[in-house]
Amino acid sequence: MKNLILLVTLFSVSYINAQAFKGKEDSKFQIGANIQNNATGINASYDFGLGENISLGFSTTYALNIDEILNADFIDRFDIKARFNANLGNVVNIDENFDIYPGLNFGLKNFGGHLGMRYFFTDGFGVYTEFNTPLAKYDTNNLTPAEKIHNQFTVSLGATFNL
Repeated sequence: MKNLILLVTLFSVSYINAQAFKGKEDSKFQIGANIQNNATGINASYDFGLGENISLGFSTTYALNIDEILNADFIDRFDIKARFNANLGNVVNIDENFDIYPGLNFGLKNFGGHLGMRYFFTDGFGVYTEFNTPLAKYDTNNLTPAEKIHNQFTVSLGATFNL
């Protein structure tokens, strides 16, 4: 319970600071491949900048190429998550076209964290990679093999667009 209160407090403070910070407000759309054990899939995410360093959004994944042994139906293959990012590109100051963003996500299958990096070749187009891991699974005792699809470490690669 203490950890949950701490997490909510940190998120609230970050959100309040984001509202007061007058930074660049833009949105990013990313689409790519999701790589993990026993499946590959497609991943799409949309993030809206609340300031230069904070963004909120959502992400969805659909697992393809699953072994038939897992007996996964649509609900096991699909996941959608709300996400919070801290965009640190201007803080690490590697290149003005480079962004690194750690964040948290709250989905249908678990509560997790991610670390992503994106590089823009032009004002509107770039590439990204993102590492995702579950921090808390909703059901830790009785996960079927199909339910484990979205409860594991994943890597996403693809294109990003600045809208």
